[in-house]
Amino acid sequence: MTVKFHMELNWVSEMARAPTSLSKLDSDREAALRELDPLTVTKLWDNPCWLSFRLNFIAFRFNDPVYRWIETRYGLVRPEFVALYAVGLKGGVAAKNIVSSSGLPKNTLSRAIQKLLQRRLLKRETDPDDLRSYVLALTPAGRAIFDETMPMMVGQQTAMLAALTEAEQKQLCELMDKMVIASPSWPADLEPEGTST
Repeated sequence: MTVKFHMELNWVSEMARAPTSLSKLDSDREAALRELDPLTVTKLWDNPCWLSFRLNFIAFRFNDPVYRWIETRYGLVRPEFVALYAVGLKGGVAAKNIVSSSGLPKNTLSRAIQKLLQRRLLKRETDPDDLRSYVLALTPAGRAIFDETMPMMVGQQTAMLAALTEAEQKQLCELMDKMVIASPSWPADLEPEGTST
């Protein structure tokens, strides 16, 4: 027990900051960082959990403007568009597939899907593989929203990737592939075995 605790302390001290520390930044990046809130800078660089904070920071810079625009233009809140977008990408999926791929609670997505059905943006169809079950598909109105939002979303992603060369974008994609492929091996529950109360 003492050895494990000592190892954990060593790990925390070794990973006290991101591999690209602030002291190694060039003047252009230092100028850009001055625009950020000081606590944000601390969370992104002087933080043992820099990876998750950076991923969330970047995702927020995509999600926030995109979902605000979609809600203003179409009256769809985030869970509703998450469901519509999922069906737009891969029609003929069941609600359970949307739940497992989104990370949102089942009841939240269930309500969102009901609203999309009521607004006639989604429709239920019999599952050809299981005639007792239903899958979801876009209606023409739902397809129109999906098609109209795609260029805006791609444009936002393009703007974000513009800071990287084509080779860096490919490398980023390959590194993220590796992490996604490894993700099933990550702990799903952080409660150590035998310690629950």
